[in-house]
Amino acid sequence: MLHHFSFKPMYENKQLPGWTFSFYYKQQPFSGEYQKDGSITWTGPTPPNEDELKKMIHELMLFHVYD
Repeated sequence: MLHHFSFKPMYENKQLPGWTFSFYYKQQPFSGEYQKDGSITWTGPTPPNEDELKKMIHELMLFHVYD
C-alpha cells in the first residue's frame, strides 16, 4: 500500500499536463513524473512491484486530477 501520496503540477501554467508525485512504499520514499499520456518516469530508484504500483498511481491520479 502507498502511504503519504502527494502530487503537484510540473509547470506553473497548471493547464499544461504533467505532474510530479511522491509516496512511501514499505517505508522507502519514491518519486516520479506522471506524463499526460499516463506514462511514469521514476526520478529515483525503481520500486519493487513496479507494475502493481503503477496501477495504484494511475488510479490515484485519475481520482485526484481528472475527476
